Amino acid sequence: MSKNKGFSETSAGRYSLALYELAVEANNLNEIEVHSASIINLITSSEDFKSLIKDPTNNKEDQLNALSKISEQYKLNELLTKFLSFLISKRRFFYVDKILKSFVETCSVKRGELKAELTSAKDLTENEINNIKEELTKNFSSKIKLNYKHDASLIGGLIVQVGSTMVDTSIKNKLQQIENRMIEA
Repeated sequence: MSKNKGFSETSAGRYSLALYELAVEANNLNEIEVHSASIINLITSSEDFKSLIKDPTNNKEDQLNALSKISEQYKLNELLTKFLSFLISKRRFFYVDKILKSFVETCSVKRGELKAELTSAKDLTENEINNIKEELTKNFSSKIKLNYKHDASLIGGLIVQVGSTMVDTSIKNKLQQIENRMIEA
């Protein structure tokens, strides 16, 4: 496998690091991180916005006009708006999702947070999620940034992954193990 990660990942990393450094310099890191997460959510939830970003036939003016309206509506940080405008002018807006996700990840790493994934068979309450997060923080002696998702196909139990450590207590996994043992026997 090649050492080169590909143009888009390399570019995303560079642009996100540039945004991080600008945000630190402007003393607006937290605000820009929150607004970046909002843009990521908008990309995920709005097919129109996603189309505006991903469709190469959209011209710069349309993208800039849409960004201006979004910036006003969401009251985006001026630095972030200028950064996104810069991406449009350089025809890199196609990568905005990767760039902003990389930026949020960079912020998390710089704070010393570990990224954890929690998947549950039942829909957990905010309190239950917070209790799990606190327990993971104690066990790993580090701040935890927990991404939670509900997956009914697990039948029961949880899957927790922190870095390379994974604990799978799901019934789906246990049934799979039993099936594998039966096949091997």
